[in-house]
Amino acid sequence: MCGIIGYIGPKVAYPILLTGLKRMEYRGYDSAGISTISIEDNQRAVNIVKKQGKVSNLENKQTELQGNLGLAHTRWATHGQPSELNSHPHFNDDKSLMLVHNGIIENYLTIKRNLEQRGYVFHTQTDTEVLTKLIDYYHKKCKQKLSTTLQNYEQKKDPLELALRAALHDVVGAYGIVLFHKDTNKLYAAKHGSPLVIGIGKNEHFVASDPAAFLDHTRRVLYLEDEDIAIIKENSYELKSLCSHNGECIKRKEDLVDWDITAVEKNGYEHFMLKEIMEQPQTLANCLAGRLDPQLNDIKFTLKLTLNFIKNIKRISIIACGTSSYAAMAGKFLIEKYLRIPTEVEVASEWRYKNPIISKDDLVIVISQSGETADTLAALKLAKQFGAKTFGIINVVGSTMSREVDSGIYIHAGPEICVASTKAFTAQVLCLNFLLIKLGKIRGDLTETQIQRMISNLLNTPELVKQSLNNIEQIKAAANLIKDKQSIFYLGRGINFATAKEGAIKIKEISYIHAEDFASGEMKHGPIALLEKGFPVVTFVNKNDPLYEKNLSSIQEAKARGAYIIVVADHIDSTLQSYADTILQVPKVPDYLQPLINTIPLQLLAYYTAKLRGCEIDQPKNLAKSVTVE
Repeated sequence: MCGIIGYIGPKVAYPILLTGLKRMEYRGYDSAGISTISIEDNQRAVNIVKKQGKVSNLENKQTELQGNLGLAHTRWATHGQPSELNSHPHFNDDKSLMLVHNGIIENYLTIKRNLEQRGYVFHTQTDTEVLTKLIDYYHKKCKQKLSTTLQNYEQKKDPLELALRAALHDVVGAYGIVLFHKDTNKLYAAKHGSPLVIGIGKNEHFVASDPAAFLDHTRRVLYLEDEDIAIIKENSYELKSLCSHNGECIKRKEDLVDWDITAVEKNGYEHFMLKEIMEQPQTLANCLAGRLDPQLNDIKFTLKLTLNFIKNIKRISIIACGTSSYAAMAGKFLIEKYLRIPTEVEVASEWRYKNPIISKDDLVIVISQSGETADTLAALKLAKQFGAKTFGIINVVGSTMSREVDSGIYIHAGPEICVASTKAFTAQVLCLNFLLIKLGKIRGDLTETQIQRMISNLLNTPELVKQSLNNIEQIKAAANLIKDKQSIFYLGRGINFATAKEGAIKIKEISYIHAEDFASGEMKHGPIALLEKGFPVVTFVNKNDPLYEKNLSSIQEAKARGAYIIVVADHIDSTLQSYADTILQVPKVPDYLQPLINTIPLQLLAYYTAKLRGCEIDQPKNLAKSVTVE
C-alpha cells in the first residue's frame, strides 16, 4: 500500500522520483506528490507538486521541481478521502519540512488535540499531517534548546534527528517515513511495521518502500528494521536505533537484490497480470531449482527446527491473508491427509484477536507474498511471544517476516506487480508441498515410495502448467459468456474448495463481478435458491477423485435449475459433456498438485472477463498490493 521514494545525489531528482513512483504503481493508490529542494543564488527553496489520480499527472513538472534532493509518494487513502489536499508530501506551516508516510498513526487524534492547544492549525483529515507537525513542534523546541547551550557535544547534535526521535516516541501505530528540511542536505527515514529499504549507489542514495523503485540505478540495498532511524547523505548514510539514547550508529550487513529491472516491466504483454500468469512455468522452475534431490529422495532446504520438535508437533496453525490464506487451505488439507497432524487455517486479522491457544509444541506457518503484511506480521510476533516455533513461506527476500521467522523458504516467484496475485499463489502451493515432504520424511509419515513419486510429479510441474495455458481461445469464449453476469458461484470439494475460493477472489478483484465460493455439498443448504437460467457456476471434476460421483451430482443439481456450467476437468468424456456447458481441460495430477494446476484456467478466465468489461486489470479500484496497515 502506498509507495515512497527519496533521492539524494548529483543527479536531478525529479525524473528519478517520477520513474520510481511508476515502478510502484502496482501497490495501489489514489493520489501522488513530489517535493524537492532547489538552490538558486545560494538560496534553498522547497518545491512541491501534488495531484489526485495517476502518477502521470505529475509528468512535465520538471521546471517546477528542480534540485538534487527530493521525495515522492503515492497515497492509498486511510484517513481522509482521496484528494489533492490529503495527498503527500505533507508539510509544516512555512513548508520548510516535508514528510511522506506509509502506515497508520493510531493515536493521531490525541496528538492533534495537544498540538491545537499549542496553536497548530490543521488543513487535512490525515494522520500524516499530524505527524509532520509533531516533528515540527519538537524541531523548533530542539533548535531553541541547542542554541542556548554552550556544550560542544550538544552543538554537534542534529536538531531534526532529535525531533524525529522525540516525535516517534509519542506515536502509536505503524510507519515508514521519509522527510527532509530545507536547511539540511539530508534525508531522514524511520520504520516501524511498514517497509523501507535504502538503495546504495555511487555518490548517491535512495530510500523507498520497494527496491523496484530504484533498481535501474543500484541493486545494493539495506533493509531497515523496526525502530531503525536512517540519516542519508549523498556519499554516506548512518543507521541508528530509536531505542538507543546515545545515538550510536548500527552496523548491519547490506544485501544485493537478485532480480533485475526487466522483472518489473511488461515485456510486450498488455498487462502485468497476463505476463505473470504466462511466466508461471518459469517461476515454478525457479522455485524448484536446486530443491529436489531424486537421488537422495529428499527436499533440499534447511528446516531450522530440532528433530525432537518435528517428531512431536502437536498442531500446526497456518496464518495468512487473502490469496495466501487459500494456499494455506490447500496446505491444511494435505498436512492432515498425509501427515495426520491437526491443522488450522486462520486469517491473520482474526487469529491475533481471538486469544489463540498456542503451545510450545505448535508450529505456526505464516504465508505472505510481500513478507510485510501487517496482520500476518503481528500474528507472527504473537506466536513467538507464546513460544511457538515459526516457519515462513515468503516471496520478498529480506522482508521483515523473513527475518522474524525461526525457519522458512522463499518461493522465488520474482516481483509480482499486478495487485491480483497469480504466480505467488502457485509458488506458495508448491512450497507447501516441499514442507509436506520434508516433514513427512523426518517424521516417517511418508514412505520412500510416496516421496519418490511426489518428487517426480513436482519436477514435472512447470511442464504441466505450460499445458494448462493452452486453452486460451476456449477460456476467452467462456469469458465472453459471463462478462455481463451479475454473480458467479465457484464450487469445490476437498482440496479444490481452496481452488474455488482462489477463483472467486480473482474474478471479484479485477472484473468486479460478485462471486461466491462454496463447498459443493453446501450449495443445497441455501445458495441453490439463487440459481436461475444462465447463472454461471464454476466447478471441478477430477476423474480419479473419490468424490467423482458426488461432484457430478452437484453439477446436475445446478444444471437442473438452468445454471450455465463451467467445469475445470482433467478429462473429457460423454458423461461430462452432457453435464457441462464449457469444459476447461487441465492435465491429470494427484490431489497435492490440483490447486496449483486447476487455478491456471481460472486466472485466465478472470483476466479475459475483466478485459472484456474494460476494467483496469493491474490496479483494480480500492485495492493495494502490499497491505501494510490493519
